Amino acid sequence: MTNYTQIPPTISVSQRLLSIDALRGLVIIFMLLDHVRETFFLHRQVADPMAIDTIEPALFFSRALTHLCAPVFVLLTGLSAYLYGEKHHGKSDVSSFLFTRGLVLVLLEFTLVNFAWTFQFPPSVIYMQVIWAIGVSMVALAALVWLPRPILCVLGMVIITGHNLLDSLHFPVGSAMHVPWAILHDRGWLEFADNLRVRSSYPVLPWIGVIALGYCIGPWFVRSALPTMRQQYLLVAGVGALISFLALRLVNGYGEAHWVSYESTTQTIMSFFNITKYPPSLLFLSLTLGVGLLLLLGFERAQQCKWISTLAVFGAAPMFFYLLHLCVLKMLYLISVALFGLNQGNYFGFDDIWAVWLMAALLATTLYLPVRWFAALKARRRDIGWLKYF
Repeated sequence: MTNYTQIPPTISVSQRLLSIDALRGLVIIFMLLDHVRETFFLHRQVADPMAIDTIEPALFFSRALTHLCAPVFVLLTGLSAYLYGEKHHGKSDVSSFLFTRGLVLVLLEFTLVNFAWTFQFPPSVIYMQVIWAIGVSMVALAALVWLPRPILCVLGMVIITGHNLLDSLHFPVGSAMHVPWAILHDRGWLEFADNLRVRSSYPVLPWIGVIALGYCIGPWFVRSALPTMRQQYLLVAGVGALISFLALRLVNGYGEAHWVSYESTTQTIMSFFNITKYPPSLLFLSLTLGVGLLLLLGFERAQQCKWISTLAVFGAAPMFFYLLHLCVLKMLYLISVALFGLNQGNYFGFDDIWAVWLMAALLATTLYLPVRWFAALKARRRDIGWLKYF
């Protein structure tokens, strides 16, 4: 979905869109950090929101940093969909592409992605996670793009700001609404057979609002848009989102458990930023999208820096990286268990969080070359239709 012109040494990306791929690449690296934690630090599981009284600051802030990943990625998916329509034949092509790609992502979540997480076939548990949420959101956006853009923007904002009003709504097992509501808003387990359970890890309703907003900001990035105007919009939107977060959080309002003041300043800060991801609350999205928009602004202004091009390599082949890093992590874990045994109760794991950061850095460095190769292949072989889904 990216228009390519030049990123040395082998990948080309238009300067207008370099910042988008760079931001996507940054959150992909943050995602890698979180998945290393989930693989090699699983003996220190964290709740949502996190338990401030029992979790050390290093683990808390490592987890909090990765909160950026899903909101930014979904927002950029909507933005990229708009730009796809700019290059092709408008809403008809956009709708068709979103519908097809969304279904492909859902299929990948249920098959390759789930296998990469578990190495189990046939599976006894299927986790409907971020790829599922992006896929379903794309299918929803395939229908929503036909709405006038102002209405779509309002709808996206209404979903994001209003879905927490539904937090108290639950449907018991056996109710006709139990399964659809678990998929939309109420995270839980779904029993489909004696040997198959499904976990709705990412309820999709708020993510549909995020992808709609991403599509709505698409005109900021069209060829005719002035960079100065785009940067002004990004600044206003990013700062506005962060001010909204601070205002609501300071008054302990709406959609979140209250933050409390501890004797320790660090724990008080942790409590203040301890927000809900499943499903993402208004405060969660205000904070993460606000930071994401300001990062996008920063990347816009730093496009001549070499590290921007490096990040853009990761952002140019996100699905390839996603599948590759999950398989590598699973194989490394199994090798570690075979060599060292279970050293953390029922798990093999690192003793300290710094080792998680070190492994994430080593893996990002190691996987850079295969990702760069695949991204270059995508740019060069546009005649291979299936490549665009990775």
